[in-house]
Amino acid sequence: MKKILYVYVKGGAPLETAFPRIAACGELHVLALSPLPEAGKEIWEPCCTSITVHPGGLTPGEPVVEAIVTHASELGADALFTLSEFAVLAVANAADRLGLAGAGPGIRVARDKRLMRQAWQAAGVPIPRFRRVDSAADLHGALAALTPPLLLKPAWGAGSVAQLVLTSQDQVADAWSEIEQALERGGQVGMNELYEQNTDADRLVEEIMDGTTEGWYPEPGYGDYLSVEGIVAKGKYHALAITAKLPTVPPYIEVASTSPCVLPEELQRRIEEVSRRAVDALGLDTCGTHTELKLRADGELVVIEVGARFGGLLTTRQVEVVFDLDPIGMLIREQLGEQVDYPPAMLVDGGRAAASVAVVPADSAGTPWQTQPLWHPEKVDWSTLLSPSSTVEPVPAFMLPAGTRVPEFDPSGGSRNWLGVFLLTAADAPTLLRDCRAVLDGLEAALPS
Repeated sequence: MKKILYVYVKGGAPLETAFPRIAACGELHVLALSPLPEAGKEIWEPCCTSITVHPGGLTPGEPVVEAIVTHASELGADALFTLSEFAVLAVANAADRLGLAGAGPGIRVARDKRLMRQAWQAAGVPIPRFRRVDSAADLHGALAALTPPLLLKPAWGAGSVAQLVLTSQDQVADAWSEIEQALERGGQVGMNELYEQNTDADRLVEEIMDGTTEGWYPEPGYGDYLSVEGIVAKGKYHALAITAKLPTVPPYIEVASTSPCVLPEELQRRIEEVSRRAVDALGLDTCGTHTELKLRADGELVVIEVGARFGGLLTTRQVEVVFDLDPIGMLIREQLGEQVDYPPAMLVDGGRAAASVAVVPADSAGTPWQTQPLWHPEKVDWSTLLSPSSTVEPVPAFMLPAGTRVPEFDPSGGSRNWLGVFLLTAADAPTLLRDCRAVLDGLEAALPS
């Protein structure tokens, strides 16, 4: 049986979702470079043939790659895999060194948001105007050269952490200090790039493009951005499906994604093509992809980002529930050199609807909760929030410990605001949309006092 080495660090799909699908393709061996979660352990641990916890102390860069290469060589691994944004660059470098399938040299362009945008600019991919900023002085210059509002973000970040909106010059000093503090807090919980060193200083700003759902969605309630889930196999891009989104909680905190997308097929095909151009411009070899795009007036699109890995939360699980595809298993089999049957075109019609809902201590409009109850989702009467045929499943990996006092909402905290993530399923997309909003707006009152 072929051996698959999974490199674990914080981020990506929960292990109880990923590991059974990986283990179905071969022996699953785990190299943990950060502490493994206890949540869901009764599900994911039996999937593993071996688990090796690295003692730590690795300096970002070549020492991380060397640790992966050494372990993979001793194991005789046939494939290397990770679902974490923070590990994709190190794993891709290790795969190259071992002669295994991986994302290839294009991974650095896909990881550094500044290089990513430069590649898109050269390829004519529609994107917002942007500037790299290495100091507060650069940020002052960007505010003068670009059209506010601007989004300040770390070049190597993930999970919407340390993203700030700026509209005027007098915000610069506070914003520069706040993003440093937010990055430091993210680092304390393991949200650090493993290969490139000193990345906290790498930042950029970009214009916030006006978005709209008018002329796109036939009904209200969806956000003006979405993502395309896909796989690059030996340099060829296969778009699998579009994941719709609910509007973000200000500034840009994602709280819900839904499948299937209810856009007319003609519009979905246009999105598929722009996604293909964006991914192709990065020069990737073999990896999962998660492409985010913004919808604009008059049918225009702009590309926000591409991740050279699958979307986080339950994105792959949604694709599986709705379209009967297993993206994780498909990519593993591709890396192992097996035959994979990709859809001839991106799928647009599915069965049951599914959503990832990330509850934060604010409602869907961004209004912070007025109370700080104890977190006890297991005591909630979900029937008061959900439609009769709908289901809800808590995800242990993303759940605040039961009984914890709900913290105050932190606008710059991104995914650190998550109290819990839930998989919702419903009979159809309209019912699912209704249920997502009911959870986001009603859970504060539904939690026991």
